[in-house]
Amino acid sequence: MFVVTGRAYRRAQPPGGDPAAERVSSRREYTESMPPEPKTCRSCGRRIEWRAKWEKNWDEVAYCSDACRSRKVTRVDKALEESIRTLLSKRAATSTICPSDAARDVFDGEGDGWRELMEPARRAARRLVAAGEVDITQGGSVIDPSTAKGPIRIRRHRA
Repeated sequence: MFVVTGRAYRRAQPPGGDPAAERVSSRREYTESMPPEPKTCRSCGRRIEWRAKWEKNWDEVAYCSDACRSRKVTRVDKALEESIRTLLSKRAATSTICPSDAARDVFDGEGDGWRELMEPARRAARRLVAAGEVDITQGGSVIDPSTAKGPIRIRRHRA
């Protein structure tokens, strides 16, 4: 006979069985069925949500979507990351930068072409957050970069 506990099934103890052993057994079964630690996408820096279909190859999952898998991290992405680091190192420890500062720094040319680098600059900032180098803020408060919408600022990570 099987009894449902949490998300796992366990074999029912015969009458007079040890209830303490039963509790430990059900806790172990529940923790074994919990999803593993979250990961960060190598391309966009967003949190990868665990899915049951990835259960067998979770260690091999590196990208959150097919778009990120095809995009990967380019030379421009690495230049944006380095630009963010450089711009922050030139400013006071408490100051912030906008992703557009890094986009303008990396863009070669005249006009508004730097605007095309805004989303790659935000992705670069998210990757740096995952590496523990910077924080992303909105309204002066640190926010989760995976769910950030609207204007953001980037600052050095504070311990």
